[in-house]
Amino acid sequence: MSKNKPVVVVGLMGSGKSTVGRLIAEVLGLPFSDSDPFLKARYGGTAAQIAARDGAETLHRYEADHVLHELAGEPEVIAAAASTVEDPRVREAMKEAFVLWVDADDEVLAQRMKSSDHRPAFGPAAMRARREPYFREVADLRCDVGGMRPEETRDAALRAMGLPVPGSR
Repeated sequence: MSKNKPVVVVGLMGSGKSTVGRLIAEVLGLPFSDSDPFLKARYGGTAAQIAARDGAETLHRYEADHVLHELAGEPEVIAAAASTVEDPRVREAMKEAFVLWVDADDEVLAQRMKSSDHRPAFGPAAMRARREPYFREVADLRCDVGGMRPEETRDAALRAMGLPVPGSR
């Protein structure tokens, strides 16, 4: 694989998509796009604010639009909101990218989300039941981030893409 292919990082809230995505983008020298800043810039609010103002269905459409918009441009690393995998258009578009699924036990994700107020209410078990089949469908690699540091996850993704890992010979 070359650096000219987009990378999409998927997973439930709290899985570290943004952190790992930034690390991958830095190594590959690619731009990084995260759904949260995209939503704020384009639609004037956080995910929680948009869900409260316009409804969850509209929020999910906006999140899908983020991924479709970014995949239509030059290669970059995209941290995709978890809801995006439910959209068949997004799953189809992801076939042209390397897709990294960052995952952890529900308890780990719930603990990580306790300090977050920018996302709607989060119940990992219900979200997992609905989205896990789609994550499995699109993912080229799954990493259990409950036991991996972000740098280890980045390195696993780079190895899976056949690219050099920083600091390795």
